This record gives sequence, structure tokens and C-alpha cells, in this order.
Amino acid sequence: MSKKILVWVLVSWVLLTLFNYYYMNFFFLAFEWLALVFTLFVVSFIQLIKLIKERKKLSKLRVQYLVVFLVIFLLTLFRSTTNKIIEKIDWQIFYNRRTEIVKKVIDQRLNPNVNWNNYVCELPYEFPIVSNGGNDIGIYRNKKNGKTTVCFWVYRNYFDSPSTHFVFTNDPIEIKTIEEKIKTNPTFNWKIEKNWYRTYGE
Repeated sequence: MSKKILVWVLVSWVLLTLFNYYYMNFFFLAFEWLALVFTLFVVSFIQLIKLIKERKKLSKLRVQYLVVFLVIFLLTLFRSTTNKIIEKIDWQIFYNRRTEIVKKVIDQRLNPNVNWNNYVCELPYEFPIVSNGGNDIGIYRNKKNGKTTVCFWVYRNYFDSPSTHFVFTNDPIEIKTIEEKIKTNPTFNWKIEKNWYRTYGE
């Protein structure tokens, strides 16, 4: 085994993790996660056995193999922690892009545009991915007070499963609802900055 293989494994894991975060369907992700955790556990165990056997003439590469496989095993096993790290980086990288989209929604240059509901807007591009699960956003306009709420999917579940969002809203009614959600479950819901929230659930 060589360092090239180790680098290839690491790069492949990073790409797969990002693909899962931005695209993978929750149903298939559960099966993939189980298979990946099992595989990485077995490989890590094998590397540990080899390291023990070679302890008298231990090479630097053998230690690197064990460390890399153990790290990616743990990061895969504790997927929620890994996803939170990606989420924080994603928020920083695409903050300006999301702010531009919100301005277009407020100016009504972006509106719901699908024929299956009056909430979803398919963005006119696929990259960058500012809303997971298809680069769609949710738009709600309160006709009574003229205020706007825009939802970006962080994690888009299907059927009756809850989703995670970055939410912009200047609607006092929606803000009150979100703040109640934060009080009830602050672990998964919080205020990011003025008018921006991270929410979990319907």
C-alpha cells in the first residue's frame, strides 16, 4: 500500500460525505451509512491488527493508515457531528449568495414556480448548492402584513420526516413561531443573526 492509495481513500470519503450532505435521499442514506460504518470498522480493525504485528519494525505509513481509517470511521459513525461542521462552513461560504436570493424574493424577482404547490421556487441554476435536495427554496408571503419568509433546505427529508432549514423572515408572526420553537428545542433550533434562523421540523 502507498500514500497515493491513502490520499485517494481520504479524498473519496470527503467527496462521498459532501454528496450525501447535499444530495442523498434520506431512505438510501440510512443503508449506505450502515454499510460504510461496517466497512470502515472492519478496515480499521485490520489496520490495528497489522500495526500490532509490525510493532517491532513499525513504519510511518502503517500508523498513517490506521489513523486515517480510524478518523474517517469515527466521523462517519458520528455523522450528525460531521454534518454540523459542514453546515457551519456552508453557512459562511454561501451567506452572501443566500442574501442575494432573499433580496430577489422580496423584490418579487423570484416567486413560487412549480405546478405542484404554491410554496416552492426552483432556482434557475444548479450550482452553487444553496438549498439541499434540488436547489429549491420555499417562499411564503404574508398577505396581511406584506412580510416575507424564505426557507433554504439544509437537510431535506421526504414523506412525514422533518427537515432542517436556514430561514430568513421579517414577518413578526413567523418570528414568534420560530422563537417558540427555539424555547422548546434549542438544541436543533436557534437564531443565527437578525432575521436568520436555523430550524428543525415542519
